[in-house]
Order: sequence, then structure tokens, then C-alpha cells
Amino acid sequence: MGGRGVIGTLTNVATVVLGSIIGLSLKQRIPERLTIPVVQGVGLFTMVLGVNMAQQGKSPLVVLFSLVIGGVLGELLRIDVKLDSLGSWFESRFAARDGFNKGFIAASLLFCVGPMAVVGSIQDGLYGNYQILLTKSIMDGVCSIAFASTLGIGVPFSALVILLFQGGISLAASLVRPLLTDPVITAMTAVGGIMILGIGINMLGLAKLKVENMLPAILVAVFLGML
Repeated sequence: MGGRGVIGTLTNVATVVLGSIIGLSLKQRIPERLTIPVVQGVGLFTMVLGVNMAQQGKSPLVVLFSLVIGGVLGELLRIDVKLDSLGSWFESRFAARDGFNKGFIAASLLFCVGPMAVVGSIQDGLYGNYQILLTKSIMDGVCSIAFASTLGIGVPFSALVILLFQGGISLAASLVRPLLTDPVITAMTAVGGIMILGIGINMLGLAKLKVENMLPAILVAVFLGML
């Protein structure tokens, strides 16, 4: 990745891996019945986090159209199927236990969807300023403990997605920076928040939303936010 963009992203990867190891070790020592309130707590927290981010949106129509258009694009691209296939590949290669895909997808979305990942990566890539990613790393590390203890072995592999996603943005920071106006950032924040809310809903078993298929909504939000 070069000199810039390395410290923040690698720190984020390290905290997720370390937190996941701690979470997996705790999972082996906690009775299954005690994991239920943990899942519920993490699910509720995830929903609240998503609501807080969604409320930052200043243009409801931009958020609505971003989610609808992005969701249709994701369905056409069959992102959920491709992510499931990727998770199954890891599962077969590493003899992972059942539930690999659920943990891998949920953690990848939570850790990579949101303005901190995007803006932090750009700051790190352009100026070597990794303060945003350092804060995000601490948050992700704590969340990965809870996620790994409840969702299992798929969670630590989300660190690979962080490396590719944030590292890629850092490399392309000089091209992306002109697009990050205030309207674009607020639109991305709101859309990402609703997607994170969807993750919480799935964790609580309230519905089965294809949140992964909404990923193109982030790009649509960038485009509509520019308009």
C-alpha cells in the first residue's frame, strides 16, 4: 500500500483479529444459553448505532432512492449469493463450523459500511492521518469480541475484507477525495446507518433482510449526494 494508508488499516485488521480470538476463546467457555442475551444485546446496540447514523441524513429522498436503486442493483448482481459462495469457500478450506457465512457477512458489513471506514481511509491515504481509523479500530475490536463469541469463526475472516476495502480506498484516495462533499458524506452516513439497522434486525431474528444486496446503495448515495 505504500507509506501512507498502512498504519490505520493494519491497526484495524489487528484489533479485529485480536478481538475475534478473545471472543472465540470465550465462546468455548460460555454455556449456549448465556449467548442468547449477548446476541440480543449486540443486536440492539447495532440497531441503535444504525438509527443514530440514519438520523444524520438531511435528504430523505436521496436516502430512499439510494436504498431502492442500490438494492435492485445488488439483487441483479446477486451479491448475497457471491458473498455466500466466498464464505463457503473459506469454510471448506479451513474446515470451519456451521454459521461461518453468517458471522463473516455480518461482521464484514458492520466493519466496512459507514463513513468512518471511507473517510478514515482517505485521510490515512492522503495525509497519513490515521486518527479516525484508530478510533474505528478500537470500536471494531470491542465489537469483534462480542461478534466472535456469538457468531463464530467467520468473524475474524472479516479482517480480510477490511484490508481490501479500506486499503483499496486509501490507494484511490486522491481520486475519491473531490467527491466527498458534505452532502455526499451525510447521504453515505444515512444509507450506511439504515444498512447497519438491517444487520441488527437480522441478528434479532425479526426478519431476514438481504442487507448485503444493499451495498451498491453506498455508491448510489455518492452519486445522488453530488447532485
